[in-house]
Amino acid sequence: MFAEIIYICGMKKLIKYLLNTIPRPWLIRFSYIFQAFSRIYYKGKKYHCPVCKGNYRKFLPYGYVNVRGNAMCPGCLSLERHRIMWLFLNEKTDFFTSQKKVLHIAPEQCFVKRFRKQKNLAYFTADLESPLADYKCDVQEMPFEDNSYDVIICNHVLEHVRDDKKALEEILRILKPGGFSIMQVPANFKLEKTLEDNTITDRQKRTEIFGQYDHVRVYGQDYPEIVKSAGFIIDEKNFTELLSKEDKDKYSLYIDEFMYAYKKPK
Repeated sequence: MFAEIIYICGMKKLIKYLLNTIPRPWLIRFSYIFQAFSRIYYKGKKYHCPVCKGNYRKFLPYGYVNVRGNAMCPGCLSLERHRIMWLFLNEKTDFFTSQKKVLHIAPEQCFVKRFRKQKNLAYFTADLESPLADYKCDVQEMPFEDNSYDVIICNHVLEHVRDDKKALEEILRILKPGGFSIMQVPANFKLEKTLEDNTITDRQKRTEIFGQYDHVRVYGQDYPEIVKSAGFIIDEKNFTELLSKEDKDKYSLYIDEFMYAYKKPK
């Protein structure tokens, strides 16, 4: 038991150091090597990942500031938010069954290959820096025609963007009427209002206040209203609140998260 505690503490420090030190494009490249070994080493029966369908004795820690235990799947590197999104798409949408043109902004590694294999999806990716991106562009000004995509996935992006209202307007513009967008963000559910202060430029201070050195705000309970004010419709309950304790245990989903399909009016 003592050795296990030492190991976990060491892993948390290592993960925190790597996330705060190595640029994301390099982390993505390194992760392919890492997960080839971790999926075998952590094999077990306690936790199940709905994304890669793997079973593991534990998940890996993850976090830039407060490192969470049992957060990252050793097989596909999905985090809690990815597993919640996968369950949501399966249970609440026709994403995996209907023909759809999809744009994935800041494509998440655990999804890219799986979405590309879906025969019902015309799947494209976009980002400023990611090696996984088909298009290099800024979410605040995208080179796509109006009403181009059935689904737009843009997770953990808006907190990095100076003008999130402009980004939301762009996503709504290129989304087809009746289409939906998945736009998860890191949120502090203890905050009633989103906290933003452009005068904070110190890297360490931004990490302390916003949760990550490259974040420009931390969203509060008002995030769904911010999205709705840009013209989107929300017509369901927060999916995270509907998850059973059994599912939260099985998939390790103990995290506060907004999980909606934000829809464009028809």
